[in-house]
Order: sequence, then C-alpha cells, then structure tokens
Amino acid sequence: MIHLVFETANIAALEAAIELDETLAGRIVEIKDDYAVGPLLDIYETDGYQARRDWWKDVLQDSPYIEQLDIVDDKLNVHYLTNALIEDENEEIWMWVGQNVHDVCGYYWFMSQFKELQGRIQILYLNNLPFLNEKGQLFYPTHLSQIQPKEFIKAKKLARPITLSEFELDPDEWKKICQENEGVRFLDGGKKLISENIEFYDKEILSLLTKNAQKLPSALAHLLGKMKVKTGDAFIVYRLKALAEKGKIVLVGDWNKGWKDMVVQMPGGSTVVGDEQIVD
Repeated sequence: MIHLVFETANIAALEAAIELDETLAGRIVEIKDDYAVGPLLDIYETDGYQARRDWWKDVLQDSPYIEQLDIVDDKLNVHYLTNALIEDENEEIWMWVGQNVHDVCGYYWFMSQFKELQGRIQILYLNNLPFLNEKGQLFYPTHLSQIQPKEFIKAKKLARPITLSEFELDPDEWKKICQENEGVRFLDGGKKLISENIEFYDKEILSLLTKNAQKLPSALAHLLGKMKVKTGDAFIVYRLKALAEKGKIVLVGDWNKGWKDMVVQMPGGSTVVGDEQIVD
C-alpha cells in the first residue's frame, strides 16, 4: 500500500504506527500544497497551475519558507501514484483525511484525478470519530498527527474504497469551489466546503492585535493560539502585509533579516526598533 497524507507532521505519526503494526507498512507520500487558500481557477491547466505558483511566491516572500516553493510538486506525485497503480494491479492508495479544511481540500484536489482508478483508492476519514489520548481520555482528533501510534490499529479499520457515487459527485463539488475562485475555504460540516473572500481573516486579526508592539513571531503565536479557524503562519503574514499597506496596522523592521526583526501593532502606540522608539 501507499499512504497519502496532507501534512508533514502526519508522516512521523504514520511512521511510528508502522513500527507497531507491520500490516501498515508502505511508502508515505505527502501532498504539500494547502488548497484551502489561494486561487484555484483552472487548477489542473498550465495557466491555472502557474497562477497559483505565482500567488504562493508572493505569499512566501520574506518568509522562512521561500525555498519550499521549489520542492512542492504535487503534480509529479500524482504522476508517480498513477503509474504505481497502473503498473501493479495489487497496489492501493490509502488516503488519510482529518476533519480539517486543509485535508478535505487536498482530498478533493487529489481524488478528482483518479476516477478511472476507482476501487484502488481507500479513504480513512477521521470525521468526528473518538480516539484515546495519552491520558486514556476520549477526544476527537482533527489531524492525523494528534493520534497516538497504538491508536492507528483502530484507525486502519476505517479504510474503505472511495465509492463510485463519490467519484461522480465530489469532483463536481470541487469544480464548483474552483470556479468560485475565492481566497479561502472552510469546512461546513462533513466534507462540505464554503468559499470566502481573501480578506476573511482580517477582522479577527485586527481584533487580536493591540497598540503594544510585538515581535512578529510572538504576534503570530498569539494569533494562531486565539484564532477560531486556523490557517498557516505564512498566510497570516501575507494578510498582515496587506493590512499594513492599507494603514490598518503598523508593521516595521527589515524584512531582509527575517520575521524575527519585524514588529507589529495597531496604530496609536509606540514601536521600538533597535534603540529607536517610533511613535505612530
């Protein structure tokens, strides 16, 4: 079997589970892009794919992840996995999907390309299913990486083939989302997605910042800890830049020195950059 995951942290979780249960042994492949954000119009065509890469290049500008853009090649993984199934009629793909929008968008993007291989794609969808945490208490994981390795013995029993009905209906749902081409997407129960404007997170970001100056990494930790609907740190910085351009926040420092040199706050306070105090 080939395991398909949508987050890097899930690789380590599966590797730990495989050490405990050899029946899970298999190659692990990660779909790296986050299809919950950014443009999706004509995503399977050359122009749409390039438009998305250009958008990510803009988002990752000045971030610690700028070089990762060159290693994200989900199209190549699809090519490899398609060939693996065609060349070995006994091969299967086990797609692990958590109850989060990142994984569900990845599911739609991936499965829409495998209709001709229906019956060879198994899905393990952790949709509101209870597991035991380290203290033996029941909880409902939203991400694969939250599950203890020994609990994967229970998780693997969830595997089932993606049905013919799903292969008929789900690509249509994804096509609709792609054509809407909004900036962000969210889960609205089960696998249902809703689209929102690229500025969706801005209101909450503004509500969580204060006039007290914060180093950007500290501000990010605070925002990610408090936000009701999570997203990636690079995307938050992308929105902070947009808010700063509109004059709604103050963002100062030297981007060439990385995030650690940047300071963020609401207007009206005093900002300390190095030994200099700036009053807005």
